[in-house]
Amino acid sequence: MSKVIYLDNAATTKVDHDVFEAMKPYFEELYGNASSIYTFAGQATKAVDNARKIVADYLGAKPKEIYFTGGGSESDNWALKATALAKNKKGKHIITTTIEHHAILHTCEYLEKFGYEISYIDVDENGVVKLDELKKAIREDTILISVMFANNEIGTIEPIKEIGEIAHEHDIIFHTDAVQAYGHVPINVDELNIDILSASGHKINGPKGVGIMYLRESVKLDSFIHGGGQERGKRAGTHNTPGIVGFGKATEIAVSKMNKRYEYESKLRDYLIEQVLEKVPYTRLNGHRTNRLSNNANFSFRFVEGEALLIMLDQKGICGSSGSACTSGSLDPSHVLLAIGLPHEIAHGSLRLTLSDETTKEDIDYVVEQLSIIVERLRSMSPLYEDFIKEDK
Repeated sequence: MSKVIYLDNAATTKVDHDVFEAMKPYFEELYGNASSIYTFAGQATKAVDNARKIVADYLGAKPKEIYFTGGGSESDNWALKATALAKNKKGKHIITTTIEHHAILHTCEYLEKFGYEISYIDVDENGVVKLDELKKAIREDTILISVMFANNEIGTIEPIKEIGEIAHEHDIIFHTDAVQAYGHVPINVDELNIDILSASGHKINGPKGVGIMYLRESVKLDSFIHGGGQERGKRAGTHNTPGIVGFGKATEIAVSKMNKRYEYESKLRDYLIEQVLEKVPYTRLNGHRTNRLSNNANFSFRFVEGEALLIMLDQKGICGSSGSACTSGSLDPSHVLLAIGLPHEIAHGSLRLTLSDETTKEDIDYVVEQLSIIVERLRSMSPLYEDFIKEDK
């Protein structure tokens, strides 16, 4: 099959044509440094300001609360490390969850080297944070709660508003990694009690290498990158004007298409889930059945090794993932799937398929057809499956 069916949009998305066109002038014509004061650079300055306002309007924030960064991972690092430093006189206790992106988990591991204590809250079988456990973990020296908005592997959307309320009841800063949710669902930082938020451009058909951090005006954090006075002295470095313009345009498009896209993708996602569960036996859907991102479907196939599955799908022109793209080279099973209670042997046979508004029903039919054939072939080579079938009969 010559056509590539791309179902790994949680890893990255293609740049929208209108986003690319919006960016182009700032490479070739309006290339001035946005921090310069002369007239020629003014166009770049205005473009950065405009993108900042677009992002702020979507989040229900003030433009001065939006900081442009190099991506979601940088924003996550900034949020955790700067909060830890700013609040260390109050305490050194941070709460997060067992299913966070590694940009959060590895930053927490780093902070532990400096005496910070991290409480990792468990989730239920659907990947939903256990609020009772979260409440019990709060201490007098707790300075930060960081919980992702929606999980990048299994798509489950977390009870962000409730978590924010719990944090604020105890005068604790609340951060959410919204990389997967940004541009896909409505987000109002005041209504959801969010103090700090991370997002990334390349998840919403924008460019790679640009992200944002929303920082509530009342939360005072130090700079993360020192140098010049860019981003109101908080994040030094010459503005990536084309990238920032692209982020703003991608946000604008995502917001304008949000309802229509959600309706289309969720219907196609449900069709994919139903077809896979019907036509591929001994398969489990991972994540919440309904309260999940509109484009996310994550399955575990018993008696199948995920890496072999991905290779054989690739040979048929199908792009999928076994989990986070940031850990695709790892042979360890997904920490998210282990956290929701799957045993290692089942977690190893996982497949994440994430759609876009360009995915068609015909694409899904082809994927399900090939998936059924490939899973059956892989199982035919498994002595465990052979023993299971004998026992089952």
